[in-house]
Amino acid sequence: MTGVNGVIVSADRITRIFPMPAGPVVAVRDVTLQVAPGEHIAIRGPSGCGKSTLLHMLGCVDAPSSGSLVFEGRDIAALDDRARSLLRLRHIGFVFQRFFLLPMLTAAENVELPQAEAGVPARERRRRSLELLEYVGLGARADHRPSQLSGGEMQRVAIARALANRPRLLLADEPTGELDQATGEQVAALLDRVNADGTALVIVTHDPALAGRAGRVLTMRDGRIEGEVRQ
Repeated sequence: MTGVNGVIVSADRITRIFPMPAGPVVAVRDVTLQVAPGEHIAIRGPSGCGKSTLLHMLGCVDAPSSGSLVFEGRDIAALDDRARSLLRLRHIGFVFQRFFLLPMLTAAENVELPQAEAGVPARERRRRSLELLEYVGLGARADHRPSQLSGGEMQRVAIARALANRPRLLLADEPTGELDQATGEQVAALLDRVNADGTALVIVTHDPALAGRAGRVLTMRDGRIEGEVRQ
């Protein structure tokens, strides 16, 4: 299913306010944004400007305090927690700075986990997991646990896990932030490949080189999108 005009996710003047003891904090202010199939978008800006909060709303992890957020034709405000969880599980992949792999599971088992949650049969889960580990260049590491992998290898496993249920949209929050320059370049090239293979990609990053690979770069400040460059 695709939303109006082929858009995957559409945010219309969304704002996110967090109540705090010293008074409410406006993390995102009046943002309008659409992500189309196959797009590659980077979001830049100083720490605390609202980038990650915006990413979480686009990924239906958090709901706007006001404004409208529609994912493939579905109004997120109209969905209960279970429906939103299923939407994230089946249609959205997430990659984070710190990998969040389960240490007691092998690489293949980590990639199998979201498939198990989606009810995929065990044999198909294993086949898909091995296929994805080959895709990210780690077929020979399928039975290794995270402690036996380098940082770059762990991030590649995390990307394989994010792709496990064939999401239309992949969201990445500082995916190279914990990696050295050479390893970060490898991960960036892999994300380029994922996007070239048809998955829409939205990346939050401080890295100008990583942002420079995107087709559209948004700059945030004080919770607002204050600039956009198409490349």
